[in-house]
Amino acid sequence: MYARTNPGAGRLTPRRRRILAIVGAGVILILGGLGVWGALAPDTYAGSGHGCVNVTLASSTGGATLHYCGSAARSFCRAAFQARDQISLRARPQCVLAGLAPAATGP
Repeated sequence: MYARTNPGAGRLTPRRRRILAIVGAGVILILGGLGVWGALAPDTYAGSGHGCVNVTLASSTGGATLHYCGSAARSFCRAAFQARDQISLRARPQCVLAGLAPAATGP
């Protein structure tokens, strides 16, 4: 109703249109940049290696990731090669990938 009594109320001035276009382009650029970053950024929990161990296990809420680096990874792998539970059995191949397997003792 208001637009009928004031015909110019529904129109944007060229200045406001330009500001709206700039803000809209900025939002699109930011969202596009975040999308590209999310798709291409490296995942630190992707795999074991370089002294870090990542083990993905079934959990009551879906999946759980165990992530250890440095001395914590060495301790975790030492315990994994001494025990025989499910977590230890799943951790052993990841410890080997990380280079944290126990030293082979030969004759």
